Amino acid sequence: MSKPSSLHTHLKLKRAYVPAAASDGLRILVERLWPRGVSKQEAALDDWLKALAPSTELRKWFDHDPARWAEFIRRYRAELHTHAAELERLRSLARAQTVTLVYGSRDEVHNAAVALREVLLDPDAPD
Repeated sequence: MSKPSSLHTHLKLKRAYVPAAASDGLRILVERLWPRGVSKQEAALDDWLKALAPSTELRKWFDHDPARWAEFIRRYRAELHTHAAELERLRSLARAQTVTLVYGSRDEVHNAAVALREVLLDPDAPD
């Protein structure tokens, strides 16, 4: 069970508006849109995985409404099925080192990075 344990330990979340820290490890933006008002230097990103962000249609439908959270996760998981290689690459990185999924949302509980982390930690969860 070392794989799930290392993923839980190495896979972090952080808002793009919070300053980068050495403890963040590899910083990967997982948004389709660049966070408003954040410079590339401030973001200190190592990668930007737009393909793993929710589609524009899904993002607009969700509109950060907590009442739509469960359905958002279901739909987002379905979208992510088409990106299995990217997901596995991200899992592999997080098994080997600390990876911080960077997001722009104000809501730290109901956002795509939280949902993506869930998928990465439990890929076999039901849709």
